[in-house]
Amino acid sequence: MFNEHRDIIAELKQQDAHFQSVFDKHNELDQEIVDLEKNFADQFEIEAKKKDKLKLKDEVYSYIVKYKKENNL
Repeated sequence: MFNEHRDIIAELKQQDAHFQSVFDKHNELDQEIVDLEKNFADQFEIEAKKKDKLKLKDEVYSYIVKYKKENNL
Protein backbone atom coordinates (compact mmCIF):
# COMPACT_ATOMS: atom_id res chain seq x y z
CA MET A 1 0.00 0.00 0.00
CA PHE A 2 1.33 3.39 -1.02
CA ASN A 3 4.79 2.13 -1.97
CA GLU A 4 5.63 5.52 -3.42
CA HIS A 5 5.18 7.01 0.08
CA ARG A 6 7.24 4.39 1.92
CA ASP A 7 9.56 6.95 3.53
CA ILE A 8 6.72 9.16 4.72
CA ILE A 9 4.90 6.15 6.16
CA ALA A 10 8.01 5.06 8.04
CA GLU A 11 8.38 8.56 9.44
CA LEU A 12 4.73 8.80 10.46
CA LYS A 13 4.83 5.38 12.12
CA GLN A 14 7.69 6.59 14.32
CA GLN A 15 6.11 9.95 15.11
CA ASP A 16 2.44 9.15 15.56
CA ALA A 17 1.07 6.24 17.57
CA HIS A 18 -2.44 6.70 16.15
CA PHE A 19 -1.12 6.57 12.59
CA GLN A 20 0.78 3.39 13.40
CA SER A 21 -2.34 1.85 14.91
CA VAL A 22 -4.45 2.72 11.84
CA PHE A 23 -1.75 1.46 9.47
CA ASP A 24 -1.36 -1.81 11.40
CA LYS A 25 -5.13 -2.35 11.58
CA HIS A 26 -5.34 -1.85 7.80
CA ASN A 27 -2.70 -4.53 7.26
CA GLU A 28 -4.41 -6.88 9.71
CA LEU A 29 -7.72 -6.48 7.89
CA ASP A 30 -5.98 -7.11 4.59
CA GLN A 31 -4.68 -10.44 5.89
CA GLU A 32 -8.07 -11.33 7.39
CA ILE A 33 -9.71 -10.72 4.02
CA VAL A 34 -7.17 -12.90 2.22
CA ASP A 35 -7.76 -15.68 4.75
CA LEU A 36 -11.54 -15.38 4.50
CA GLU A 37 -11.42 -15.49 0.71
CA LYS A 38 -9.22 -18.59 0.79
CA ASN A 39 -11.76 -20.30 3.04
CA PHE A 40 -14.74 -19.20 0.94
CA ALA A 41 -16.24 -17.31 3.86
CA ASP A 42 -19.49 -15.39 3.77
CA GLN A 43 -19.31 -12.67 1.11
CA PHE A 44 -21.16 -10.17 3.31
CA GLU A 45 -18.50 -10.53 6.00
CA ILE A 46 -15.74 -10.10 3.42
CA GLU A 47 -17.40 -7.03 1.92
CA ALA A 48 -17.87 -5.46 5.37
CA LYS A 49 -14.18 -5.96 6.12
CA LYS A 50 -13.23 -4.51 2.74
CA LYS A 51 -15.27 -1.39 3.53
CA ASP A 52 -13.55 -1.06 6.91
CA LYS A 53 -10.18 -1.51 5.24
CA LEU A 54 -10.99 1.16 2.67
CA LYS A 55 -11.90 3.63 5.43
CA LEU A 56 -8.55 2.95 7.09
CA LYS A 57 -6.76 3.36 3.77
CA ASP A 58 -8.43 6.74 3.31
CA GLU A 59 -7.29 7.74 6.80
CA VAL A 60 -3.71 6.66 6.06
CA TYR A 61 -3.77 8.64 2.83
CA SER A 62 -5.09 11.71 4.66
CA TYR A 63 -2.14 11.50 7.04
CA ILE A 64 0.26 11.28 4.09
CA VAL A 65 -1.28 14.30 2.36
CA LYS A 66 -1.18 16.31 5.59
CA TYR A 67 2.46 15.34 6.19
CA LYS A 68 3.44 16.33 2.65
CA LYS A 69 1.65 19.65 2.96
CA GLU A 70 3.22 20.45 6.34
CA ASN A 71 6.69 19.56 5.05
CA ASN A 72 6.32 21.21 1.64
CA LEU A 73 6.92 17.95 -0.22
